[in-house]
Amino acid sequence: MVEKVLNYVNRYRMIERNDTIVAGISGGADSVCLLFLLVELQKRLSFSIEVVHVNHGIRTEASGDARFVENLCKRFQVPFYLVEENVRERAKEQGTSEEEEGRRIRYQAFEKALGERKGKIAVAHNSNDRAETMLFHLFRGTGLTGAGGIKPVNGRVIRPLLCLQRREIEAWLSKMEISFCTDNTNEQDIYTRNRIRHHILSYAEKEICRGAVANMNRAAEQLLEADAYIAGQTKAAMERCVEIRRVKGQEEVAVRISAFFREDEYLRGRILMECIGAAAGRRKDITAAHIRGVEALFKGTGSGELHLSYGLRVYKEYDLGMIKKKDRAKEGLSAEENEKEYELTVPSSLYVPGLGTVEVAVRSARETGNLCENIPEKTYTKWFDYDKITSAIVFRTRKSGDYLTINGGLGRKSVQDYFVNEKVPRQDRNRIYLLAEGSHVIWIPGYRISEYYKVDKDTRRILQIKAADKEG
Repeated sequence: MVEKVLNYVNRYRMIERNDTIVAGISGGADSVCLLFLLVELQKRLSFSIEVVHVNHGIRTEASGDARFVENLCKRFQVPFYLVEENVRERAKEQGTSEEEEGRRIRYQAFEKALGERKGKIAVAHNSNDRAETMLFHLFRGTGLTGAGGIKPVNGRVIRPLLCLQRREIEAWLSKMEISFCTDNTNEQDIYTRNRIRHHILSYAEKEICRGAVANMNRAAEQLLEADAYIAGQTKAAMERCVEIRRVKGQEEVAVRISAFFREDEYLRGRILMECIGAAAGRRKDITAAHIRGVEALFKGTGSGELHLSYGLRVYKEYDLGMIKKKDRAKEGLSAEENEKEYELTVPSSLYVPGLGTVEVAVRSARETGNLCENIPEKTYTKWFDYDKITSAIVFRTRKSGDYLTINGGLGRKSVQDYFVNEKVPRQDRNRIYLLAEGSHVIWIPGYRISEYYKVDKDTRRILQIKAADKEG
């Protein structure tokens, strides 16, 4: 077991001489195995170990887990750091799931413990975790990187146990008579990954192919190798058709359109994802639909522009496709007007003037039963076809050129004409916060939604927006 992990660590150069290894140890079987194996590896390699334990404040027995890990650290004379957070409350504040918020808090604690020192963060993911992640990503829709599941090394994070299956870990702990803590929530189907683990992957191992986990991990290695190769090809292609400049502290991306369309179709998508990531500083919530929208804009003959998440503006300037953050000063907007734009991310909870707290979530049409056929008549809770939304959506006050689609034939009506027809008081028209994608108004709260974004029988994902402080 020790030799197998040592070879894996050396293969991916996870640990270098004199590294500080900050290990995330929960007290469960995997993490306890990680700690014991790191102590063994320390006899062969020159590095130091420190342990961080995060108490999420959810389970009543969590304090006992912390004491268990602390005693292990005393036994091995390893520094122990306890971090206590109320993940449930933090998740509510951030508008995220407990699972996502817990992960964010853990890695934040690991990074803080390591600081600027030379070293790595070791976490205890095994090959079963990787197989579950692969399926999770594939079910949600993913590219090549996501299909490869969990990486052995990702920045400063290393996963020495990724070469081991869960049953190997448990068998080794039993043989070595090493005890560990049991998290009862792992046996419950409260998280998506647990359901994949208990019902899908276990069924595949028993009924479809014994060794499915090992086979999936071999495929993951090949996918990640292919992804690394394509990343190199993408970098070379970007040198041929992309220029990234730093203007006023922000990355500004210029794509030479004629050169861009000489590249392979698949590479074009990768190039645009890299460009958007460079301009925004992150990529979360950038989807294939956004990439298709940008490519269609660059291919078209008109001028036009798109507005993406993170305040990005995409437009054409002669033979250049420009991707950069919106420059509010150039748009001539006052500071007061700038504040009248509230960009939505999914999931989230945000404050919008006149509406109060707005909760945003995406649900699968399959999970909502007959919602597609019988849409509830609610004034301040609305449902939209999420797949029809291809760029950033915001709550803001009206602008010149705003319009609604008002019938099944997608006929348009300006928001100005709509307000006049509905006899909305003139003094109120500039105070109403609209939900809009560019100039296309999705929803006028208290009045109506656009026909184009309505849920129908072909809808796969539903965007639910609820003004929580309003009735109905």
